[in-house]
Amino acid sequence: MWQRVQTLYLAVAAGLLCFLLFGNALTINTPDGLEAVRYTALVKPYMAIILWILAAIQLLALVSFKVRILQMRLSVVAALVSLGIFIWLGVMYFTAPEGAVFRYTAIFPLAITVFDFLAARGAFQDQLVVESAGRLRSRKRR
Repeated sequence: MWQRVQTLYLAVAAGLLCFLLFGNALTINTPDGLEAVRYTALVKPYMAIILWILAAIQLLALVSFKVRILQMRLSVVAALVSLGIFIWLGVMYFTAPEGAVFRYTAIFPLAITVFDFLAARGAFQDQLVVESAGRLRSRKRR
């Protein structure tokens, strides 16, 4: 399981997703400089549901290392969902009130997207190697 590079990419993406789930992405300061409100990604109920679904997809992709096609497809779906989360955070950035400070966890969805696409690419390359080895074996038997 761990000898495949896509498993490592998926594990890093899952770790970043855990930081995104439980870390704060946005802090709104009051005019006197005190931190008034800290927003985690779980503030909005629909965002919490999307993040937990993304976590389930990520975990399923991580443990489905024996079925490379499923792992590749789940990685692409997780990458697209995390890209949507990044776009949502970008909209929040441009519509944020005065005094809003975005933390480093706000860029984690973009990193998750990159790692998921790299994992999908690794699963695809593994599948190509397995198929080519299968063709070589079938030619030998004839």
